[in-house]
Amino acid sequence: MARAEGRGVDVSAPGTAEAGHIEEMLRQVTPGRYDAYEALLHALADEAAGRLWMLLWQGAPGSPAAQYGNMQVDGHGYAPCVTSAQELAASGWTRAHEVVTGPGIARALYPDGWGIWLNPHAPGGGVGIPWPDLRRIATGLERMPAGPLRISEPSLQIPQFYALLTQNAHRTPAVRSLRRAWVQPALGAPYLAVGLDLYESGQAAVESVRLMMRQSVGAVPDGLPVSTVAMSDDRDPVTMWLRANARPFYDRDAHLGSAPAGGYGYPPPAHRF
Repeated sequence: MARAEGRGVDVSAPGTAEAGHIEEMLRQVTPGRYDAYEALLHALADEAAGRLWMLLWQGAPGSPAAQYGNMQVDGHGYAPCVTSAQELAASGWTRAHEVVTGPGIARALYPDGWGIWLNPHAPGGGVGIPWPDLRRIATGLERMPAGPLRISEPSLQIPQFYALLTQNAHRTPAVRSLRRAWVQPALGAPYLAVGLDLYESGQAAVESVRLMMRQSVGAVPDGLPVSTVAMSDDRDPVTMWLRANARPFYDRDAHLGSAPAGGYGYPPPAHRF
């Protein structure tokens, strides 16, 4: 059960209009309307306006013993909440509650793999925000692609780029290995993702890897977006796919020793996150 750790905020009368904006966006969300869902995420990400009423299963707001309610949907955990004082009354919830900001609750819940479920009492059952989207709210919506993501093996034939990147990686001591994936966000252009597995993550190592990428992207065809992900990031959906499905196209340890049986390549199936 998700713990509540004193993230409450004061809410006065202006909060009614703020909650109304979230509820307006919420009403637009229907299956397949990823643009409406993204607009809802932007409303929740507003530090000043994104207010939520979290339902406490036990304890009082600010108490060390306070715990949010929880619900399981398709094997994933969510903390139920409502979007206004009016919705709280309509829900019939009689235990305590805690008013929080959208970014605040996102930062608190996503590291443990929890999402939130908005207005589960409403007709249709409300809307769930899974933990990957809470991560986007917490770290910046524009910094990560909009899900759900379709991730697969790249089919683009760009040997010049891979050859140059491999050459530059071999000259960059911080790089242990490189993987690749083709990512198609729900909104926006698809792109090539390069997974960076580093021996260390200090500033000098990071700067050397940035230089490696700058020296390599000149070989990328015009108009092809390229992004990088850290293989050390346990909560990045692209990293999770790369770990499970992609073998390195550059592996320093294998290069120094003997190549693994089967050589380099990718397993065939495509997966969705």
